[in-house]
Amino acid sequence: MKIALAQQNYHIGNFEDNTRKILEGIRLAKQAGADLVVFSELCVCGYPPRDFLEFDDFINKCYAAVDIIKEEADTIGVLVGSPVRNPAREGKDLFNAAWLLYDKQVKGVAHKTCLPNYDVFDEYRYFEPAYSWNVMEFKGKKLAVTICEDIWNLGDNPLYRNCPMDIMMAQQPDIMLNLSASPFDYTHVEDRKAIVKLNTQKYKLPMVYCNCVGSQTEIVFDGGSLVFDKDSNLVKQLPLFAEAFDVVELKDDGTFNLPVIVQAAELPDAEFNPTELDHNLCIAEVYDAIVMGIRDYFKKMGFSKAILGSSGGIDSAVTLAIACDALGKENVRAVLMPSQYSTGHSVSDAEQLSKTLENPYDIIPIKNIYESFLAELKPIFNDLPFSIAEENIQSRSRGNLLMAIANKFGYILLNTSNKSELATGYGTLYGDMAGGLGVLGDCYKMQVYALAKYINRNREIIPDKIIVKPPSAELRPGQKDSDSLPDYAILDRILYQYIERRQGPKEIKAMGFDAALVDRVLRLVNMNEYKRNQFCPIIRISPKAFGVGRRVPIVGKYLS
Repeated sequence: MKIALAQQNYHIGNFEDNTRKILEGIRLAKQAGADLVVFSELCVCGYPPRDFLEFDDFINKCYAAVDIIKEEADTIGVLVGSPVRNPAREGKDLFNAAWLLYDKQVKGVAHKTCLPNYDVFDEYRYFEPAYSWNVMEFKGKKLAVTICEDIWNLGDNPLYRNCPMDIMMAQQPDIMLNLSASPFDYTHVEDRKAIVKLNTQKYKLPMVYCNCVGSQTEIVFDGGSLVFDKDSNLVKQLPLFAEAFDVVELKDDGTFNLPVIVQAAELPDAEFNPTELDHNLCIAEVYDAIVMGIRDYFKKMGFSKAILGSSGGIDSAVTLAIACDALGKENVRAVLMPSQYSTGHSVSDAEQLSKTLENPYDIIPIKNIYESFLAELKPIFNDLPFSIAEENIQSRSRGNLLMAIANKFGYILLNTSNKSELATGYGTLYGDMAGGLGVLGDCYKMQVYALAKYINRNREIIPDKIIVKPPSAELRPGQKDSDSLPDYAILDRILYQYIERRQGPKEIKAMGFDAALVDRVLRLVNMNEYKRNQFCPIIRISPKAFGVGRRVPIVGKYLS
C-alpha cells in the first residue's frame, strides 16, 4: 500500500483555503499513485479552533468542507481531521475526529480518546472522548487510526481508562496512522520521535504520523511528520517548519521501501527533558520557529509591515534581524528614539544594524517630548526626587510614538521584551511592553544572546558592540540592568526551574541557589502577573510560555 503524507499549514476558520490545500494534497497523492493520503488533526478547520467550535455555523462549514473533499476521494482513500457531532444526548456536543473518505463516501470515523487539557490545550472544554474503538478496513489492510495525544498514552496512565491501541490490537491491525497537531518547543522534536518509537516497540506495528505545520498566533507547529517501521526504525522524517509532501510504500511484512534513517536503539529516551537551561539547545530550531511565528501571524492577519523601537540593545537588535528575515527587510521599520540618557554608541550601533540589514529607519529624539511631560507634571510632582515614574515617562513616550506611526501606516508593532524581563516585571506597561506580537517573550536573556550569535554565524549582522556591552534600559544616567536584577546567567536558571520545571522555592534552594535571591526572584515573578496579563501574544518556543499555557492567579500569593 502506498501512503502519502500531506504536511500542510492551515488557517483557523479559513475553510476555503484549507479545503483548497487538502484538495491539492489529494491530487498530488493521485499523481504519485498513492492508495491513501493522510492529513493532520482538525485540518479542515485548523487547530486549535477553540470557542469557534461553539458556533453551529462553524461546524456546518466543517461538514460542508468534508462533503467537498469527499467528492475528490473517488479512487483514493483520504484521512482528514474534522469535528463530528455527537448524536448522543449525554456528554459534549462534538468529537475530535478522523474521517476516512473513499469512493466518494465516508468509510469510517475515529474519535479522539485522550483529550489534552494542559498547557496550551483545552480540548476537554469542547470534545467528548471516544467510547468505541475499531480498526478501519481499507484495500485489504486494517488501519488503526488515532489522533495526536492518543499516541502519548501507552496504557500506563491511570487517568485514562481506555487506550485506543490496546483495544484495537485485538482486531489485528496492520498499521498505525496518527493525525496530529503537535506544537513546537525546544524539547519536543526528539521527544516526539521517542514516543512514536515506543508505540512501535510496544505494538510491533509500523506507524505513519502526520503533523501539521505553521503558526496559529502564539503556537507554532513544526511539522516533522514521521514514518517508523514495525522494527521501530525511523525511515522517513518530513522537514521542520515547512509544508511538505511525500509517499511511502508499506510492504506486507510491516516494513517500507525506504532505507533506515535512524536505528531504533539510537533514538533518545522518551523522558528527554533538560534539567538545566542549555542556551545553545536547538537554537537553530528556535530561530526558525520565531521566523515562522512572525511570518504566519502577519500573513494570516492580513498585514505585511512591522515597526519596532531600535535602542541599540541586544533584544531590539535580535528582534529586528529576525523580523527582516521573516517579512523582508523593506517591510520592517525601525525607530531610534534617544533621550538625554541614551549613550552615543547606542544610537550609532542601532544605525549600523539597520544599515547592515538595509531596513528603513528613523531617528526621533524624545528629549523635548519628555521635558514637556515633566513641565506639565511639575505642579503635581513638586520637588519629589527622580524615580521610576520619570523613567517610565520616557518608555511610554516611545510607545506612543511607535503606536502613532503604526496607526498611520498600518504597521504591527513588534514587542522586543524577553522572558527574563517579563518574568520579573522589568518593563513598563504601555511603554516598552506595548506591541501586537511578542517576538522574544519566551526567550530568556541568555537565549537572546545565543540567538544573536546564531544570526552572526556567517557574518557580522548584529554589531559585536551590541552583544558585548552590559544591557541597560538607559532611563537614567549610567543605568544597567544589573542595578535592578541579578546576573542573567543566574537569574535565568532560577526562572527556568520555577517556570518550566515547576519547582517550588524549597526545591530551588536545595539546588544551591542563594535562599534570599530565590525568595526575591520568585516574589518578582508572582507580583508581576498583572503586567503579563495585559501583554500581547508571545511566540511559544518553550515547554511553558507566558500566556494561554500558564494560568496563575493575578492576586495569588505563593512564597516560601
